[in-house]
Amino acid sequence: MTVKELIKKRRTIRKFENKPISKNQLTAYIEAARLYPSAANLQPIKYAVIADKEMTDKVFPTLKWAGYLKGEYTPKEEEKPTAYIIVCVDTSISKSNYDMDVGAAVENIILSALEDGVGACWLASVDREKLSGIIALEENLTISCVVALGYPAENPTEIQMQNGDVKYFLQNGTLNVPKRSLEEIIIKAL
Repeated sequence: MTVKELIKKRRTIRKFENKPISKNQLTAYIEAARLYPSAANLQPIKYAVIADKEMTDKVFPTLKWAGYLKGEYTPKEEEKPTAYIIVCVDTSISKSNYDMDVGAAVENIILSALEDGVGACWLASVDREKLSGIIALEENLTISCVVALGYPAENPTEIQMQNGDVKYFLQNGTLNVPKRSLEEIIIKAL
């Protein structure tokens, strides 16, 4: 699959099969993240990889899922992710201006996973204090976000945005994700 095909296929996945992701795959996703372009080449992003069932069960309650659907789309026990990558910033390396680093690194993770058929949910609604305690995070590390990973048990669909409504919604069991049209986002003609 080409990069363009991966990008077009990429959707947030919130329902997963109970199928483990190999250690080699997870290492490959971190390797892809490691190669992100970094502001001033500081590379302050570090990762905690969680794939052990006992630990994934501890991480899960620290996350909030599908805000527009008010909890009704939180994965059930049999739909939970089988791995997490907790994306952290090492504040001893950089105290600010690392948001673009995080974005580039996370998208590398997600696209690398998708190439393997692994779905991802990029979560920013995280109980960072509780999760930091669970993974015994060092003081110089702060949690930016979490990437939940697993083989997809759903197939969200892109739809044309109507009247500027950004809210994703369920229809006949399928998650519909509105996207702005190309014409709407190009502000100056080519």
